[in-house]
Amino acid sequence: MNDGPLAASFRDPSGFLFQHQGTLYRQVNKSYQADYDLLRDSGLYDLLTEKGLLIPHREVSLDLARSADAVRILEPELVPFISYPYEWCFSQLKDAALATLRIQRLALKKGMSLKDASAYNIQFTGGRPVLIDTLSFTAYQEGSPWVAYRQFCQHFLAPLAIMASRDIRLASLLRSNIDGIPLDLAAGLLPWRSRLSPGLLMHIHAHARSQKKHESSRSAGKTTQVTRNALLGILDSLKGAVSRLNWRPGGTEWGEYYDDTNYSDSSLQTKKDLVGTMLDRTDSRTVWDVGANNGYFSQVASDRGLFTLAADIDPTAVEQNWRTCRKGARPDMLPLVMDLTNPSPALGWGHRERDSFLDRGPADTVIALALIHHLAISNNVPLDRLAEFFARAGRHLIIEFVPKSDSQVQRLLTTREDVFPTYDLAGFEQAFSGFFEILEQTGIEGSERTLFLMRRK
Repeated sequence: MNDGPLAASFRDPSGFLFQHQGTLYRQVNKSYQADYDLLRDSGLYDLLTEKGLLIPHREVSLDLARSADAVRILEPELVPFISYPYEWCFSQLKDAALATLRIQRLALKKGMSLKDASAYNIQFTGGRPVLIDTLSFTAYQEGSPWVAYRQFCQHFLAPLAIMASRDIRLASLLRSNIDGIPLDLAAGLLPWRSRLSPGLLMHIHAHARSQKKHESSRSAGKTTQVTRNALLGILDSLKGAVSRLNWRPGGTEWGEYYDDTNYSDSSLQTKKDLVGTMLDRTDSRTVWDVGANNGYFSQVASDRGLFTLAADIDPTAVEQNWRTCRKGARPDMLPLVMDLTNPSPALGWGHRERDSFLDRGPADTVIALALIHHLAISNNVPLDRLAEFFARAGRHLIIEFVPKSDSQVQRLLTTREDVFPTYDLAGFEQAFSGFFEILEQTGIEGSERTLFLMRRK
C-alpha cells in the first residue's frame, strides 16, 4: 500500500485511515472529538473490545497527523484479511448482521448509537465477526430514530432474505450494489409468502413502500420521533427477522467432494502429510488455499497457526467450513466464496474503494489442490495463464497436477472434446517454469497425481 490515506477511506468527515511506513493508522478529526471522548468515557469502547465486538486500538503520537484538524491518531489491531460481503457465505452474513444489532443495543445502553450499519465495517477474525470502524458511533439523542436502519436492511436483511427464500447465488447482487440491495428490488424478488413474516413485511415490504412514498412527498426531510423503547423494539424485531432466516446447504456439485474421490484414506492422509512438509519449507505466515472445498487441506496450514484463507466457488462447501470455524475449531481460517475464473474485481469510486482479490495479496504461499484440471479443462484457461495468475497470488505455490488418466479428469472429458494437447506433465512443467522455480515434486501414493512445491521467480 502507498504511504498515505487509503483510497477506500474518504467518505466520513470524522476521520480516515492511512498508511505510514507500512503501519495502518486512523486519524480522528476535530469534528468527531466529542463522540470519540464519549466512546471512551462511557465505557462503551472497553465493553465492546472485551466482548470481541470492536477491534482494539492504541493511541499514538499526533506527530503522525495528516492534517491540522486531527485530534487523535489511533493504531488499530490488524485484521489478517479484508473480505467483502459478496464473498461471504450465508451464515457469515447472518452472523455479521446479528453482531451489528448486538453492538447497537450495547451502544444504546451507554448513550450512543451506530450512525451507519455498513456490512463493510464488519470483518472476521478468530472465527467471529468484529466491527473495525471505531468512528461509527455517535451520541444518542432521546427521540431520535436509528439513522442506520435503512442501511442495515439493505446490507443485511434484504440479501439474507433473498438468499434464503430464492437462491443462494443471488448473494452476487451485493457485488453490483455495494451500498446494499435496494429495498424495492428486494421486495420484488421475494416470494409472496415473505409477507407472512412480520419482520420481512415490516422491514422490507412496508419499508420499501414508505421509502417510495417519502421520496415523492414533502415530508421527505422530516424526522420521526422514536422513543428509546420503540427503538429497542425495532432492534428486537430485526433480530427476530434475521434469526428466523436460514439456508440449508446442499445440492451443489462439490459440497460432498471428499466423499467422492479416487483417494483411499491412506493416500488422502499421505497427501495431507506431503502438503504439510512442503508448507514447512516455505516459512510462511499467510496461506491462500484456493479451491479449498470445506477446508480439509486448509487445516494443514491453520493448525500450524498460519492465517489461512480458504476460498471456494461452492457456497455449500464454504458454509460447511464456516460453521466449523465459528465453533472455534479453526480460529486462524477464513472461508470465502470465490470464483477464480471471475474473482472479485476492484469496485467503488475510481475502482479503488474495494480492492480486487489479487490486490489484497500476495500470500506467502498459495495451495491449489485438485484444481488445475477444473480451470484448464472445464474453463479452457491455458496453463501459462494459470501460472501467471498463481505467480501474482503468492510467493510460493503448492500445486497438484491431475493427469488426463485420472478418473476426475475423465469425467470432465466425457462431455467435451479433448482439445488440450499440452495438458500433460511435461506441458505443465514447461508452463509453470516460466514463472516459478520448481523446488520439489513427488508422486502421491495411490494415485497418478503429482504434488509440486514452487517458488516465484
